[in-house]
Amino acid sequence: MNIVPIINTNDAVVPPPEPNSDLQGVNVISIKDNDSLAARLAVEMKADLLIALSDVEGLYDSPPGTDDAKLIDIFYPGDQLSITYGTKSRVGIGGMEAKVKAALWALQGGTSVVIANGTHPKVTGHVITDIVEGKKVGTFFSEVKPAGPTVEQQTEMARNSGRTLAALHPDQRGEIICHLADLLVEKKEEILAANKMDMDLAVSAGQLSSALLNRLSLSPAKLNSLAIGLRQIAVASQDSVGRVLRRTRVAHNLELEQITVPIGVLLVIFEARPDCLPQVSALAIASGNALLAKGGKEAANTNRILHELTQEALDIHWVKEAVQLVSTREEVEDLCRLDEMIDLIIPRGSSQLVRNIQSAAKGIPVLGHSEGICHVYIDSEAAIDKVIKIVRDSKCDYPAACNAMETLLVHRDILRTPLFDQIIDMLRTEQVKIHAGPRFASYLTFSPSEVKSLRTEYGDLECCIEVVDTMQEAIDHIHRYGSSHTDVIVTENEDTAERFLQQLDSACVFWNASSRFADGYRFGLGAEVGISTARIHARGPVGLEGLLTTKWVLRGDGHTAADFSEQGTMKYLHENLPVTQPQPRQIAAQSED
Repeated sequence: MNIVPIINTNDAVVPPPEPNSDLQGVNVISIKDNDSLAARLAVEMKADLLIALSDVEGLYDSPPGTDDAKLIDIFYPGDQLSITYGTKSRVGIGGMEAKVKAALWALQGGTSVVIANGTHPKVTGHVITDIVEGKKVGTFFSEVKPAGPTVEQQTEMARNSGRTLAALHPDQRGEIICHLADLLVEKKEEILAANKMDMDLAVSAGQLSSALLNRLSLSPAKLNSLAIGLRQIAVASQDSVGRVLRRTRVAHNLELEQITVPIGVLLVIFEARPDCLPQVSALAIASGNALLAKGGKEAANTNRILHELTQEALDIHWVKEAVQLVSTREEVEDLCRLDEMIDLIIPRGSSQLVRNIQSAAKGIPVLGHSEGICHVYIDSEAAIDKVIKIVRDSKCDYPAACNAMETLLVHRDILRTPLFDQIIDMLRTEQVKIHAGPRFASYLTFSPSEVKSLRTEYGDLECCIEVVDTMQEAIDHIHRYGSSHTDVIVTENEDTAERFLQQLDSACVFWNASSRFADGYRFGLGAEVGISTARIHARGPVGLEGLLTTKWVLRGDGHTAADFSEQGTMKYLHENLPVTQPQPRQIAAQSED
């Protein structure tokens, strides 16, 4: 690997120092310890990189283990005065101060330096290869300071501003969202011009599928519908934060309330879908959450102007920093390691993106779904006109959407009937490529291509058709091959439909309605941050309610637990009290001036 290791000899062998020569402008460093030895060798050999391994993660702004000590990802020569060093190393005469001096000397000599933990590597367990591959490990010494804040600084700014946002009067949060909705319409020419730049770049690069190009594209109609959705969110936000869910009289003069509060800092990662940015920003604002948004590079120009408009709207109540756009080339897995700063990750994109994030986010909850394998089941008692409309809409309205139909399950009695012929004719007219499931293929002499997997999300004008004998068999098939996203039954038999709705374990289950209704806007949530197939917290389209958690507020009068012991003077009452909503108090935000 062209790596020369300098093994710690516990400082047993060092040459005589050259006193203070490194302070006299001479291009040499006194070799006092392994750090200075490594730095001198690296510079004399013209090495590209020097890795100094320690027993801590890297350089902190104050001694590791002390309160508020923060790991410094990138260190610049001008930052030395901001560092407080601790005691010397436990194993030798050096310590972090010696490492920093050696690193800065090597940097001046043209060698890049990383100080990292060699005892408990954080990423893959192979610290040297991680660093050589450019992963974000330890502290990187650089002479060039980037123009903008680091992602850690952005997260800190978002959290601080988010707390002020959460304390605003609901009307003020609503005003911010309505102002953003107005800006989307007023500035549509600028937004569409930026979007055209992104579209032109994407088309010339030729790397995006037609489905992703559709997601990337914005239109006046899309912007108008976004603005309508944002105004719905503004209305819904009026009673979101601070809503009392339950009240209990624990004892005389001791009352307990459970109230809704923001989750904290959200990290939303989305691919080529710039309309996601204003939607998610509005939901975060309405729920009093801070937001870090990481968009795909394909939509960089569109995301930039949408973020500027979002911050312009936030600034009417001096909470501009509550929504941050991460535009540095930060790897997703690096963001997923900010577990002390980020409270919830919401991925919006391909199943591969979601799986990568679920794998990388070891200490942060991830809300979302990795696949949208949605089924439509045509029962033996289905009405022809409803079948054609629902199947066409579910598959063809927007094939790239996660709520589009991917598998059509057909009751065996419908095969070789005029209804089945009409379904096939309609799909062919719409240019849908059909893949045959194993049972469907067995009925045909000349079948379409047999499906490679019954667990496939096509995301395009393609679908699988499979045959089942009963409604129960359809349910079993969906449980086995589906993704618990959205599944539909088409039938005129109410008993059959109700059994399907009750027994099927998916986030959204529909009767005689298109799978495309699985959407926050269509549900009246205003918009959604995503669709969750998880079992806890939030499920299905996640709107405002899914971005809130609760806290318990207890109001007493000098009560102690000892008062309720056997020798105490008080008794628990645990009476349920009627829920009354408090009048929100307006808290003036401080101007940044």
